[in-house]
Amino acid sequence: MKTILYINQFFGQIGGEEFADFEPEIREGLVGPAMAVQAAFGDKVKVTHTIICGDNFIGSHTEEAIKRILGFLEGKEFDLFIAGPAFRAGRYGAACGHICSAVQKKFGVPAITSMNEENPGVEMYRKEMYIFKGGPSAAAMKKDVNAMAKFALKLINKETLLSAEEEGYFGRGIRQQVWLNPPVPATERVIDMLLKKLKGEPFKSELPIPKSERAPIAPAIPAEKLATMKVALATSGGIVPVGNPDRIQSASATKWGKYDVETMDALKKGEFMTIHAGFDPAAANNDPNVIVPLDVMQEYAKEGKIGGVYKYFYSTVGTGTTQAEAARMGREIAHELVNDGVQAVILTST
Repeated sequence: MKTILYINQFFGQIGGEEFADFEPEIREGLVGPAMAVQAAFGDKVKVTHTIICGDNFIGSHTEEAIKRILGFLEGKEFDLFIAGPAFRAGRYGAACGHICSAVQKKFGVPAITSMNEENPGVEMYRKEMYIFKGGPSAAAMKKDVNAMAKFALKLINKETLLSAEEEGYFGRGIRQQVWLNPPVPATERVIDMLLKKLKGEPFKSELPIPKSERAPIAPAIPAEKLATMKVALATSGGIVPVGNPDRIQSASATKWGKYDVETMDALKKGEFMTIHAGFDPAAANNDPNVIVPLDVMQEYAKEGKIGGVYKYFYSTVGTGTTQAEAARMGREIAHELVNDGVQAVILTST
């Protein structure tokens, strides 16, 4: 049995963030984590090749990267495809999901990866493939690789698979009928759960409903009050000065920037651009005001509809960004605005 491993530029020993634009490359044999994967498989499965690609490259040139990687795999013999582990690295997780999905569809072999629960790749791809519950950092490498390898052997050997929770991967939303031995009618099972709930005892639902965190809608501001307020602009559309001086990531962002517009009536083409990897940038690069409407806001200020436009606008990228990172960046930006007396913000997306 044979497998091929996908890793990013960091684990491929190319380099860190400065090499995140590294283009796809395939190497024979073992590179970086491939040695741990091979050790976990022993002599049962051979890791024949390692594919390396920079996180920024696959994030910004997804179709091209996938096409080139699928081209590498043409004519190769492999029974399984593995990516990562990606731990809590958002761009890496999204990349693992992208390529695993494409390989499964193209070659019909099972694809397995591993990510931490905070990785945005989990929600993006958990329904398409087996994503194992991994640790937050490379300190969990051996444990995460062993979990993937153990399950991969079960898949290859066509052994009976247990539930997602028992096997250790994120549930894919697939329900399977399980026959209890001895059988217990549904009426008895539900009454048993109800009694445990009433007594405050632990119980497990047969149909868990995932919880979603909702932010309350801000109350409307009366027009007469708005006419006295300075309004700030913020965006998750990735509008930044040309050159991206703060090096905000094009996907799975962990950074934000603020840019001085105090003397500007509009954002000018050629001076501002989008670095967002989740939509066609042509329209935004041609007119950055379609994402950050500084031109319209300055007109409103002249007409007296608002008290003025705040001297900075704030920007990050929303695609693939974890809820935890988004909440942190939001708190940091809000703290600055509140401290400077700003009472209203317009947040634009894509």
